[in-house]
Amino acid sequence: MTLKSNSRIHLFPKLNKGLIIFFAVAFVVAGLRGYQLFQYIFEENVKHPGSITIPREATFQDVLDSLNKQDILINEKAFKWVAKKKEYPELIKPGKYVFDSGMNTNQIVNMLRAGDQKPVSVIFNNLRFIDELAGSVARYIEPDSLTLLTYLNDSTVIDQHGFDPYSFHAMFIPNTYEFYWTTTPEQFVDRMFAEYNRFWNENRKNKAKALGLTPVQVSTIASIVQEETIKANEKPRVAGLYLNRIKRGMLLQADPTIKFAVGDFSIKRVLNKHLEIDSPYNTYIHSGLPPGPINFPEISSIEAVLNAEQHSYIYMCASDEFNGYHNFARTLHEHNKNARRYQQALNANKIWR
Repeated sequence: MTLKSNSRIHLFPKLNKGLIIFFAVAFVVAGLRGYQLFQYIFEENVKHPGSITIPREATFQDVLDSLNKQDILINEKAFKWVAKKKEYPELIKPGKYVFDSGMNTNQIVNMLRAGDQKPVSVIFNNLRFIDELAGSVARYIEPDSLTLLTYLNDSTVIDQHGFDPYSFHAMFIPNTYEFYWTTTPEQFVDRMFAEYNRFWNENRKNKAKALGLTPVQVSTIASIVQEETIKANEKPRVAGLYLNRIKRGMLLQADPTIKFAVGDFSIKRVLNKHLEIDSPYNTYIHSGLPPGPINFPEISSIEAVLNAEQHSYIYMCASDEFNGYHNFARTLHEHNKNARRYQQALNANKIWR
């Protein structure tokens, strides 16, 4: 009995020691695992700040490929683990996403999972044709230029916004606008229509009315002014000239409208053969304004018409100094003298077309 009693006495200390070691090891393992999971979730995981675009119908592998291509992640394994725990592979949202320094894996996955995309700045200016607009805007948003162009040329779309194919240019006012990368053609056009209506407030409408013009007619004159001069401080004077010709019932005889009708803005000398082209934009043979803008007039050009300089000039000719400015005249005799000087300068510089 004594032996058995002693055996029990020695057995429990050994058992207690084994349990202690087991639990200690388990605690350390759990602690290490917990620390690893903490790292996975909360440690910084952006190696190189940047952005990716996720198209519609993208897969989780597509997202991973984009992140790897931009070399954004420090720990891809951590991203995949957290993403799967949060069921992101089943909740992928399209858009453009920006990854900043200091973002941890949890923040990255939450941003992507919530579709918290960053807006992009869409800039367009110095454009003349609808296809140029489509190409310019398509650089910033998901739809390609052909998809955009098809929508922009849709007669139903144009009609729904109160324009015709000639005047539709006027609705797109060059500026910098913020859009989401996922913007559809319909959303783009609707936003431009809203911006157009916002721009044409009561004050501007009243100024146009005082000139006897509609907003589209103001934009049409502004588009000619914009082609005539690259000098911002000359625009109000040029605008005043065309308004004077309209008041007097004179043909506008605006060379930029001829270039638009020909489809070649590289022309330096408008020749007689150009003046004979049969086009509603030929302001040498058709009275009044052309049917719509010949480009997308910028705000400065529109404002130049609404706040045109008051003067009595009805003729203008490019300066023979080729400085971007023009010589203005009140009489045809004075204008012909300016024109001869300019033509002589062109000849001297061997500019024939």
